[in-house]
Amino acid sequence: MQPNNNYKALDLEFWANVKLLNQRLGYAERKRNKKSSPGFVVPNKKQILEVFKEEGLNPEKLVHDNKLTEAGKLLQEYMTYRGSVLVNHVEPNLMNRDQAKILFEAKRAELNPACPLPMNKQKGEKRDYALLTGLVNMLIEANKGEFECDYDPKELTAITVDDFPVRTLSRRIDGAFPSIKDPKAIWEIKEYYNTTTFGSRVADGVYETQLDGWELWEVRSNLQRDIKHYLIIDDHYTWWAKGRSYLCRLIDVMHMGLVTEVIFGKEVIDRIPALVNEWKKSVCK
Repeated sequence: MQPNNNYKALDLEFWANVKLLNQRLGYAERKRNKKSSPGFVVPNKKQILEVFKEEGLNPEKLVHDNKLTEAGKLLQEYMTYRGSVLVNHVEPNLMNRDQAKILFEAKRAELNPACPLPMNKQKGEKRDYALLTGLVNMLIEANKGEFECDYDPKELTAITVDDFPVRTLSRRIDGAFPSIKDPKAIWEIKEYYNTTTFGSRVADGVYETQLDGWELWEVRSNLQRDIKHYLIIDDHYTWWAKGRSYLCRLIDVMHMGLVTEVIFGKEVIDRIPALVNEWKKSVCK
């Protein structure tokens, strides 16, 4: 999923207010019964005023003369968009383990890959291929042509000028094209198939993405080096049933410019080939 251009150039003040309101009002509505499908929170004028009053803050930029300002309307518009795209685009693309396994095996039979197909870190009956990682690797290999790709960097991302290191990112990432040194694109993969509980590692994954994003923002701002940054995630139960608030945060992070694109589940089938072709063009420039 790519960011919506209408919300890409918003300043940090806007995102501060999104975070404040979601912190106090929540991200997702509470489920009223087993059959209900709760939506996502879009604060009305009364709720905005109540939150600001409780915080001892001035709401004038969002509500003035008892009416929503343009900034207040934009905030509502964005949150409405965020909820809509989660329901209509993100949720339908998220897979469970069985669906991912079928897709993985179909692509492995079709592509006969030579790229790494790593195993997950689980044990016993849950031990299997890292299905989403395998899909990403196979699709990159099938479309990269003669270009190199580092499918499993075991070192930090390095940015150089005249063969001298000028920046080193703080975290090891899951993949880099064409190399971990001066990459055109890097990516992180978060797949949680077989997970039956919701743990802190999901939150950690969101925060790690933000850390990478801020470092890449600094590189882009001060070195004029635009390194594409992708987050690829899956598992319907973990992200949708348990972690919808974190999906909201990922949509926010993407529109803040801290990640180029978030790719959800089976979306990899179409997006990875298209992105690899973009990366190859950038190498040739």
